Amino acid sequence: MKRIIIAITLLTLVTGLKAQQTDTTKKAGRKMSSTDSLLNAMSPEDKHQDVIGAFKATRLILSQTTTTVKRNNLNFLVIHRFGDIGTPTGGGHTLIGLDAVSDVYIGFEYGLSDNLNVDFGRNTIGGLIEFGLKYAVLHQKMDDSSPIAITLFGEYGVRPYGSFTSYAARNSYLGQAIISRKFTSALSLQVSPIYVYSNTAIPDLFGNDKGFFALSGAVRYKFTKHMSLVVDYEHPFSSYRMDHKFPDPLGVGIEVETGGHVFTLNITNSRAVSEINSLSNTQSDYARGQFRLGFTISRMFDFNHHEQWKTSN
Repeated sequence: MKRIIIAITLLTLVTGLKAQQTDTTKKAGRKMSSTDSLLNAMSPEDKHQDVIGAFKATRLILSQTTTTVKRNNLNFLVIHRFGDIGTPTGGGHTLIGLDAVSDVYIGFEYGLSDNLNVDFGRNTIGGLIEFGLKYAVLHQKMDDSSPIAITLFGEYGVRPYGSFTSYAARNSYLGQAIISRKFTSALSLQVSPIYVYSNTAIPDLFGNDKGFFALSGAVRYKFTKHMSLVVDYEHPFSSYRMDHKFPDPLGVGIEVETGGHVFTLNITNSRAVSEINSLSNTQSDYARGQFRLGFTISRMFDFNHHEQWKTSN
């Protein structure tokens, strides 16, 4: 089933890229689509503009997006995971898990340029502190001269607390290439190959993989001007996790844009916010009631005094 989901995600992206290629030499009498008409009405400069708004936020539920914070903008993030909803520890006596805390992330993303961000944040789980760099290599273009967007993301994580044999044993690393396409004004899709490596395996059990590849896929469907449905899925290619039947992280949520805020309310089986933690050690299973409410609040601050930050539609 996991392989089928991954295959469908990749096939959808590739098929969409192929299907939406525009033939610039139109034959006489051929009926033009609404997209063709729009492109023909635009100047050459307009046609080569970047496609905007594929994803409104720099993060979804589990994963990063191709979106970057613009130059001299600061994005303040609060991401929260509550307790299990469907287990004996959930239910009414914990207000469906709202009395419990699984993980909390507080972080900042700053735009050194429109394409380059520096990130910093801390997670409750493991006290993991993260430093990241995010660089937009390629932007999707209106005229399909570039049919996709590609952003690279690299992250270093350190656990300052707990018993480790050395400082190096506390370190973890993550690298990924994020590939997205906005197919219509409502539908966006992305896939991301990921590599995770921890000097101490997470969890630190005999036979566990210190390093492994993973693949994530995400869909965003905009159903009103300011609200979207998002689905976020990750699959680690780890023999240890497959042998021990670790569930894959999966999240579904509603994204709401309100001016300078982007708010996401979601349900996920992942206790952890950090991808280093969630890819390494998600053991919660929807089938056992081990899913939880979570939210993300993203607030943008603009330090370009001559400009006013505006969200892109």
